[in-house]
Amino acid sequence: MENQNTSTINIKSPITGKFLYELHDPSSSDLKKIMDVSRQMQPIIRAMSLEDRIKEVDKIMQYVLNHADFILDQIIAETGKSRTDAYAAEVFEVCDVIDVYKKMAPKVLADKKLPIPIFLMGKKSRQWKEPLGTIMVITPWNFPFYQVIVPALMAFLAGNAVVVKPSEVTPLLPLWKHFFANSGFMKDAIQVVCGGKTVGAELIKLRPDKIHFTGSVRTGKKIMALCAEQLIPVDLELGGKDPSIVFDDINIDRTVNGVMWGAFTNAGQNCTGIERLYIQEGIYDKFLKELVDKTKLLKTSHPDRNTQSPEDCDVGAITADFQVALIEDHIEDALAKGAKLLCGGISQKGSHHIPPTILENCTLDMKVATEETFGPTVAVFKFKSEEEAIQMANNSPYGLGGSVWTSDMNRGERVARALVVGNVCINNHMINEANPYLPFGGTKDSGIGRFKGEDGLLTFCNLKSVIIEKQSDSIELQWYPFTKEKAEVLSNLMSAYFSKPKNWIKFAVNGIKADSIGKKQKL
Repeated sequence: MENQNTSTINIKSPITGKFLYELHDPSSSDLKKIMDVSRQMQPIIRAMSLEDRIKEVDKIMQYVLNHADFILDQIIAETGKSRTDAYAAEVFEVCDVIDVYKKMAPKVLADKKLPIPIFLMGKKSRQWKEPLGTIMVITPWNFPFYQVIVPALMAFLAGNAVVVKPSEVTPLLPLWKHFFANSGFMKDAIQVVCGGKTVGAELIKLRPDKIHFTGSVRTGKKIMALCAEQLIPVDLELGGKDPSIVFDDINIDRTVNGVMWGAFTNAGQNCTGIERLYIQEGIYDKFLKELVDKTKLLKTSHPDRNTQSPEDCDVGAITADFQVALIEDHIEDALAKGAKLLCGGISQKGSHHIPPTILENCTLDMKVATEETFGPTVAVFKFKSEEEAIQMANNSPYGLGGSVWTSDMNRGERVARALVVGNVCINNHMINEANPYLPFGGTKDSGIGRFKGEDGLLTFCNLKSVIIEKQSDSIELQWYPFTKEKAEVLSNLMSAYFSKPKNWIKFAVNGIKADSIGKKQKL
């Protein structure tokens, strides 16, 4: 039976709890029409010059520049972010990505000449970067503007049509209506389909040509299983439990500020936020005291707090009800098992305003030490040696990001190389994501594939390998008929070329024989 708006979701402000609007599922026939339109658009997009596709993407930047305040208001209304978090990580970053890819795409997507081995002399090797077709992008709730726009524009630049399914937690439906009505962007090249979880599953059943998913490990596994049934290629950008290692030779003041931001920006709702903090024993007490003291000064988004302006907020609200419950569960579990609460904690049960929380005396039987919390919490550990820090940091099913803080740059690089992660910073944290030239992705349970950078653009391409050769009257040595004479020539060519040193005279003689055989020997 066709799905006819069977699901209605109430979208509310996490800051005030105020009702914003209702979200309804599209019907099954509507979803089929959306996919049909996307498939009809794709040949049109493919036929466009890259220059014309870049002009379309530039319209997105102009829209963002012209409507930045409106975009920020919409993001904050549904996510509860602080305004600076929303500006830096979503609005600014979208413009920066577009600026980079306008320059990068022509080089990355150009036909590529490749070398050819001597045995294929006379032929040419090429790699062509061609679109895959219709890309489906499934996005998370924590960066609802950036995570829709960036993968969609990358897939579009590569010549694909795009269908985006935003999270039903932060769908930004009013924003997308405004965007498509006012940006002037090419109609139906990118379609945003808002609805509940079943909408994503129904769209996958309609077999897009690739899925790009960002979200939790649990949901990523479900999507991978659905894709496996139809052999749909998939990129998975999943969760993390990022470690940060602080050695005793650091500038304490700078490092405390960096760690504090890495742990609590976006209220900790970052897959690469610091959730595990390892401090070397020599500075453990001093560093931790300064970290706690400064964390207590952070301004939160609680509606009772009298702020001077919307920008006067450091740590925003927790976006989703279920995330509030999960964070509370992790904090309660840690305290019940002996962790010490240094600041923050649960001030009001069920509140979306959870203050930045630091826990010490943490052990591996606690959820805050092993499971992704995705909130403004950090579990603190003490270590003695470099080897111990590496072992502790790698003792996790996740492998998304991490950071190393030290004045010894040789040690910093050595430890960074030893971390089993897809992204790492030395004397900073998670800033990788601010560089569109760098690929982003994880190891272990943190995902499959890479996003952004040259690799991320190519992930939306069919990398077609091409051999080009002119017509001639010669038959290839490896073609039929097979004869004793051919076998001897092949054997001589191999031994002459791969011997040490190479026997160029023997190679040339047998090369002439091979050419002669090719011109005279035919079935």
